[in-house]
Amino acid sequence: MRAQAQRQLVTQQRSNALTHTSIALHDALKAVGLPAIEVHLSNLAAREEWRHRSMIAPVAIGTIQGLGWRSYTAALRAVVEIAREKSKG
Repeated sequence: MRAQAQRQLVTQQRSNALTHTSIALHDALKAVGLPAIEVHLSNLAAREEWRHRSMIAPVAIGTIQGLGWRSYTAALRAVVEIAREKSKG
């Protein structure tokens, strides 16, 4: 029962430069098996070329970016809605 409840949680993370460089963070998120939302304050596509590739995106259920501080509130809203949907299903 506890394992099932843990699997229903959703994580929100902002990994800064680790997004672009950390295979370890990618592997950790994949191993934990919890849905994760990648969050960035800035629009990565509008920044330096090396920031366009995310190591996290392949294991995240989604990415929210470019909204400044609003990226956090958008991600939090998504986390709540996803958790609600999972608890109903």
